[in-house]
Amino acid sequence: MSQTPKKIRFTASLVTCLSLAGCASSQFETATPPTDNTSASVSGGLCVPTQAAMTISVGDTFAEGEWVRDFYSGEKARVENGEVTMTPAPEAEGLLLLEAVDAPEQSFNWAGATVYFTVTDRFANGRTDNDLNYGRQPDGKDEIGTFHGGDFAGLTQKLDYLRELGVNALWITPPFEQIHGWVGGGDRGDFRHYGYHGYYALDFTRPDANFGTREEFRTLVNEAHARGIRVVMDVVMNHPGYATLQDMQTFGFGGLREGFEKYLPDQWGGWRPETWEDFHAYHALIDYDHPDWSHWWGEDWVRAGIGDYDTPPNAAIDPLRGSLAFLPDFKTESDKTVDLPVFLKNKENTRAEQLDDATVRDYLVTWLTDWVREFGVDGFRVDTAKHVEPEAWQQLKTKAQKALETYRGKNPGKALPAEDFWMVAEVFPHTVTRSSYFDAGFDAVINFDLQEEARGGAACLPSMEPIYSEYAKKMNGDQPFNVMSYISSHDTRLFSRIANNDPVMQKRAASALLFTPGTSQIFYGDESRRPFGPTGSDSHQGTRSDMNWAEIDSGTAAPVLSHWQKLGQFRERHPAIGAGEHQRLSTEPYVFSRTHGDDRVIIAFGKE
Repeated sequence: MSQTPKKIRFTASLVTCLSLAGCASSQFETATPPTDNTSASVSGGLCVPTQAAMTISVGDTFAEGEWVRDFYSGEKARVENGEVTMTPAPEAEGLLLLEAVDAPEQSFNWAGATVYFTVTDRFANGRTDNDLNYGRQPDGKDEIGTFHGGDFAGLTQKLDYLRELGVNALWITPPFEQIHGWVGGGDRGDFRHYGYHGYYALDFTRPDANFGTREEFRTLVNEAHARGIRVVMDVVMNHPGYATLQDMQTFGFGGLREGFEKYLPDQWGGWRPETWEDFHAYHALIDYDHPDWSHWWGEDWVRAGIGDYDTPPNAAIDPLRGSLAFLPDFKTESDKTVDLPVFLKNKENTRAEQLDDATVRDYLVTWLTDWVREFGVDGFRVDTAKHVEPEAWQQLKTKAQKALETYRGKNPGKALPAEDFWMVAEVFPHTVTRSSYFDAGFDAVINFDLQEEARGGAACLPSMEPIYSEYAKKMNGDQPFNVMSYISSHDTRLFSRIANNDPVMQKRAASALLFTPGTSQIFYGDESRRPFGPTGSDSHQGTRSDMNWAEIDSGTAAPVLSHWQKLGQFRERHPAIGAGEHQRLSTEPYVFSRTHGDDRVIIAFGKE
């Protein structure tokens, strides 16, 4: 076939990724983590935790004569001469988790929250009858980029599992209807890449049928709220999904090159490459100068470098108007009034309506906040935040807060944990610092540093002391702020691979993460040693393998999982762990306190 036209690079990806961290690691940033299929080595050896009794100085955290309890073992002791002596539980990895026996119940604090992040399609399949929609099909091979069946119903069924883990916020990937077709996956085009992850939106007003119905989403949010779990929805305002052959045929936009109809069956989405081609080869069939591209989003909505659309600049030079991974770039900065895109006007089941005197940004903000207004979503995790102007985020936050207040007013009898809408930004490679994003409506920013820093803490917890001290000092300073830290994510790496799949490291990583000041984010399967999956020529795909429920149900994952559960429950009981002031009380054994108002804990770790 002929050479792929240059213009296609703005319509379909030759490098598949989800959000900025994934895109950045392949194209736009320089200081990036390794993305090959080998695990990184762990520097230093594992320290041996003590199983002997430890005498702990409690400083002024607990009063003389006060009774304290080790949350891990349940053992109690009375403070005498400013000390307690207790023995760690055999399975506690040398930890004592000390709280007052009569500690009062604490109110929720986002800085002390534990957020559980799931890729909905890969977490739990609650209904098998919705696994195939819009003509999508499995590939019958490694299923790297296909839909696997995870849905809202499955998430709802696992909410009690999350509660047992101490989770009090659930972050789900975007629930919107995705592009129906696929694009070539990976650098080599060696698999079909559908929008199973939610970042290739087609219609922001409807849930994808593979994820479930509106009522199932409503049930998920209501059931989460009934358990005190907030729901944080991933949102994208930088880009919609790619154009695909299947969507071109279904919605009547774009066109084929003359004479190439013979390469397609009646269903364009069924195209397959010849033996000498890869899955990128379909681009040669498409006429990217065809006038019917105006029937897609249209030149007023996106920059895409096709038809009469503007060509995006280099994202490294102009991050606000550039194209990420060749995705169409929404013109959120434009003050031009726009009509509803042609394909949405003609789409039978959309809930998108023409808005009066509305810009692209106005439409997107309306569509996203409708999910808050109708379902009571508690927060947004904002994708690719640095690639959209700050004014858009401030508008989104203001409108989302009003939408949440509207929902609360209409649903006074329901469990409604959140009063203030929460927004956290993905800004690669943001660290623990108070940046301008906090002035643009964000309550927190994702911290990309801890993933590497935690490897030392998983080997031996005392190595986290300078990190804990620095984080707490910065976040509780003159201008307090919050970050959300993680050890694994969907488009960097799994910590298990950083730790060479060592089950001891994966177990101990719980303390390194869950004792970190600020919000802690668990990536699904951190707590159960979920294995790396098939990945093809895109190493990020392997981080999104199916949740390992078989190992959890059989008890194989229990030694690691039960430890994560115990530490997660302790963190959930004590927001001071994330939100409080940090003070080291002793070096050997390693002992520190966290205090926030009347919430007080001491954490001790002893080694042989």
